[in-house]
Amino acid sequence: MNYKITLLILVFLSGLCFTGCETKEEPVEVGFLIHAFDKERWENDRDYLVENVQELGGTVKVMNAENDADKQLAQAKELLANDVDVLVVVPVDQFAAGAIVDAAHAQGVKVISYDRLIKNCKLDFYVSTDNVEIGTLQASYLTTIKPTGKYALIGGALSDNNSQLLYLGQRNVLQPLVERGDIEIVYNEFTEAWEEKEGYEHAKKLLKDHPDVDAILAGNDELAMGVIRAIDEIELDHDILVAGMDADLRNLREIVAGHQTCTIYKPYEKLAATTADLAMKLARGENGERTYQTVSNGELLVPTVFHTGMIVNKENLQLTVISEGYQQEEEVYN
Repeated sequence: MNYKITLLILVFLSGLCFTGCETKEEPVEVGFLIHAFDKERWENDRDYLVENVQELGGTVKVMNAENDADKQLAQAKELLANDVDVLVVVPVDQFAAGAIVDAAHAQGVKVISYDRLIKNCKLDFYVSTDNVEIGTLQASYLTTIKPTGKYALIGGALSDNNSQLLYLGQRNVLQPLVERGDIEIVYNEFTEAWEEKEGYEHAKKLLKDHPDVDAILAGNDELAMGVIRAIDEIELDHDILVAGMDADLRNLREIVAGHQTCTIYKPYEKLAATTADLAMKLARGENGERTYQTVSNGELLVPTVFHTGMIVNKENLQLTVISEGYQQEEEVYN
């Protein structure tokens, strides 16, 4: 089976007029609709976005949906009723959030999907990391260390398009090794949420049936923490490689301790800076001309800006998350 990414990524020169209307002289208000502050990274994303928008002369109204898609739609309507100029959305649900885009467009307001793609709607922009490449990085790193053996995949939430993209990247690496007989995938499940308890429950099930598993690819660091907890509860005569994503502080500590093999650092400050710049231009109706990739969301090819993630391991902690100021050395090595 060919697991190569089927996303159509085209490069086109856009005279994308961040259209709409005439340039706005009054202050711009950006509405930031976030799914939840349930992971360490999301508070950082919020802070970076607010800081960058303020530096560009705007303000940000933040609303937390607490992982409730209906609540997120109601919050969007509230912001629109209060004449917000542009929306930035981290969707609770990739499909349900299309109603937010429809409501915004009915009032002439543009929408940027942040980190997670909103599907099947006329979305204006998407800013994220290349999650297929991140899945590739995870699998490539672990298979370099352990090129043969038993592998398990514990994926992210089914409601998040990123889960599928990570999986595609992982399978792009693993499938040739499976076909060659070098690797056996003994467990392959998505979860209901990107949460530690989900990683724990799936890992418990995995380890009960396959205690000899060699490597576990977890969708993010929360899931990886659950995996580590499950591993700690049983006696094993071998180490299990564990990969995660997000470079959360406690996972970096687990990497230092040797319990987690690697994580992925997404350049959150760059994501926020790009989003802030686009939001201000869209709100002000400024013309922009640059080269964009496009990604299909099922409805259209959405102009997209991708940033690149990077592997973080015990050897390069100093040169990655610490040197970039994302985490503090004294906290990581505490």
